Amino acid sequence: MITGKNYIGEELSGKGDVTFKTFDPKENKETAAIFTEATTQEVDAAVEKAAAAFKVYKQKSDAEKAGFLEAIAEELEANAEALKEIYRAESGLPEGRSNGEFARTTGQLRAFATMLKEGSWVEAIISNPEGKPDIRRMQVPFGPVAVFGASNFPFAFSTAGGDTASALASGSPVIVKSHPLHAGTGELVSEAIIKAAKKTGMPDGVFSNLNSKGIEVGEWMVKHPKIKAVGFTGSYKAGTALTKLAADRPEPIPVYAEMGSINPVLALPSALEAKGDFWAEQYAGSITAGCGQFCTNPGLILGIESAALDSFVEKLGENLSNLAPSVMLSPGIQNQYEASKSEVLAQEGYTEVSKYDGEVAPNFGRQQVITVSGANFLQNKNFHKEVFGPFSVVVKCKDKTELAEVLQQLEGQLTGTVLNSEEKELSEFATIIDTLTDTVGRIIYNSVPTGVEVCAAMTHGGPFPATSNAKFTSVGLTAVQRWVRPVSFQDWPQALLPQALKDENPLGILRNINNKYTTDSL
Repeated sequence: MITGKNYIGEELSGKGDVTFKTFDPKENKETAAIFTEATTQEVDAAVEKAAAAFKVYKQKSDAEKAGFLEAIAEELEANAEALKEIYRAESGLPEGRSNGEFARTTGQLRAFATMLKEGSWVEAIISNPEGKPDIRRMQVPFGPVAVFGASNFPFAFSTAGGDTASALASGSPVIVKSHPLHAGTGELVSEAIIKAAKKTGMPDGVFSNLNSKGIEVGEWMVKHPKIKAVGFTGSYKAGTALTKLAADRPEPIPVYAEMGSINPVLALPSALEAKGDFWAEQYAGSITAGCGQFCTNPGLILGIESAALDSFVEKLGENLSNLAPSVMLSPGIQNQYEASKSEVLAQEGYTEVSKYDGEVAPNFGRQQVITVSGANFLQNKNFHKEVFGPFSVVVKCKDKTELAEVLQQLEGQLTGTVLNSEEKELSEFATIIDTLTDTVGRIIYNSVPTGVEVCAAMTHGGPFPATSNAKFTSVGLTAVQRWVRPVSFQDWPQALLPQALKDENPLGILRNINNKYTTDSL
């Protein structure tokens, strides 16, 4: 049952007088539950509990933390149908999406548990050559982490999503600011996390969930002196505001913000000549997937003027015209989509390729694609802006030189894609491809950017403004590195060393001993 209250550790609390409801965008009506926004006192209580819990939780073994993560996955699965039902009601997303995202959420919890059981993630290094100090280094957790739920992934990037899973894996307690679009989903997920914490003997305060429809609760969290790091997925405006807030604290803290991307696609001539119709169909599907509300939506397609490019654009338009629009996450997001689109369409010098003119239900997003010349794209940065929804710009460059200039002007991106059919062409465009690689966190060959695999090798990040720190990823096992810092132990007694640094290597993990990687004891 949804109470509408906040989880302050294990305690349900609703002391505030600011309330709100979530909204079913598909049915175009409010949902039934009433949620109470957290007060400053409740924020303080949650952070104080987290700080106290940190002293206990950081001492838990990796095996114990792994058990906690696995228990969360099990509790989520025990209430799967109710969770998916409220997920769909609060997001308008279809059953297939709810099933897939739910599986991804439990899967990444178990993936971090597996990582913990293996143990090498702490990056143990031992340096003790004869006649020198004995220095041993490993990663340790920062402390309480504030996590902001994302609007477009109520499961996988929110309450028990990648930020929470990776922070808990590191040994850091988590306080989630639940996203107001899916506060009911957030509460039910929080209930599962609290049950798992109790079952596995985790300290009260290892997890809290706070409701908020405005920005104040998030600001209070980031400014609290006992919060040590922040995870955020959302808009550029909100991400940069949080980053500045964290930097202006007496003790600045890191904010790992994923803030958006237009995900340029480099369509080389051979790809369009050999498989133009195929790529047109693939990209029509990618542009409209999830009504364009993925951070990896292909918002920019780049090519060189040719009959093949013209044919690709025509087929792309036909495919898009044949696809029925789908619902967006909320009336506010749909309104923002129309406003952002209108801002681009107010510019001069573009050609409309495809526009869905049919009737649509409230909160549905009409897909659209336009073309613009390379020269106009270079002269007008309004064509560079992200439009969060099913919208894309095809840039027709007159030659390779102009294509290179366009790529050099782009800001940091989450992904970049290269479409190609002839190997020799890759060498001809090597410098241009290298420029694209310098701009992105993930470079894709002959595919679409939508879809992010959860694995150890994944980088879901990129140069600013795609993220606030290009060194880290918010998806995949190395996401844990955002919540830890290295500590060196010099000439420390064996009895007091962490297990990962003891001579006998009781954990059996891979370590760097005097510049050699080994699982051997010292």
